[in-house]
Amino acid sequence: MMKIGLLSDTHSYLGDEILEILHDCSEIWHAGDIGSMAVLETLEGLKPVRAVYGNIDDHRIRAALPEDLIFEVNGLKVAMTHIGGYPKAYNARARSIIQQNQPDLFICGHSHILKVMKDPRSGHLHMNPGAAGHHGFHVIRTMLTFQVDHRKIEDLAVVEFGRRGRV
Repeated sequence: MMKIGLLSDTHSYLGDEILEILHDCSEIWHAGDIGSMAVLETLEGLKPVRAVYGNIDDHRIRAALPEDLIFEVNGLKVAMTHIGGYPKAYNARARSIIQQNQPDLFICGHSHILKVMKDPRSGHLHMNPGAAGHHGFHVIRTMLTFQVDHRKIEDLAVVEFGRRGRV
């Protein structure tokens, strides 16, 4: 069994409240808009990281990370990209990734809106962890944690860090 901490849209912010949650995870997954190499390096120093770059990430992060990531964990096939949309409103790139890879779980960020929902067309689970950083239009900062065991997602939890503010 593997515990995952799923983040997106940290926008260069990684406070102690986030690190405390990630400390208990087996892996950290980040769906883009990391914001700075310092955040990426801190995450990598804490736990194994699977991440993609986002639209605000600079050339250093883009050189270090892919735009899309396809991988398998405990039998669960995962596809991750930053800008994807959501079921019934995926963009063309996301639809292509899903059609080509047939993931069990599709992860994206970008919208700053937390969503977890089943895709009625393909049957995969869609996750967007919302935004953990302070930059953006979201009101509440969020992330997700969950367990992956034998192709199943268990113990899914929304973590709320309170209102977005200035750092």
